[in-house]
Amino acid sequence: MGLLSDIWSKIVHIAHADAPQDAAKTTGGSTDASSAPAGQQAPVDVSAILAGLAAKSGEQLNYQTSIVDLLKLLGLNSSLEARRELATELHYPGDMNDTAAMNTWLIRQVYAELAKNGGKIPAGWAH
Repeated sequence: MGLLSDIWSKIVHIAHADAPQDAAKTTGGSTDASSAPAGQQAPVDVSAILAGLAAKSGEQLNYQTSIVDLLKLLGLNSSLEARRELATELHYPGDMNDTAAMNTWLIRQVYAELAKNGGKIPAGWAH
């Protein structure tokens, strides 16, 4: 399991933990994305989850544009080695010694991957 999977797992876990247990009763639907029809998982509001975590953290983290801050917010390893592993996992085409360019690419790519996998994010985060 790679770092991208860890990021998604943390976000989905928080989404399910925060979902009201009686929402399915009042809406006639389900709060569990895994119970949605195959290929039609309920979208996970990534931006709302991250905003909630940021509000609770007490730190000023720029998780929208910083891969380091996003990883810190999720309680994941944000070291250069971990980010290089993530870059390898996501097939970063550039020079991993140019960490500024790599980090910029990583944050955009992570949000794009989250969106592809059912995450609801603001349009500007993945571009």
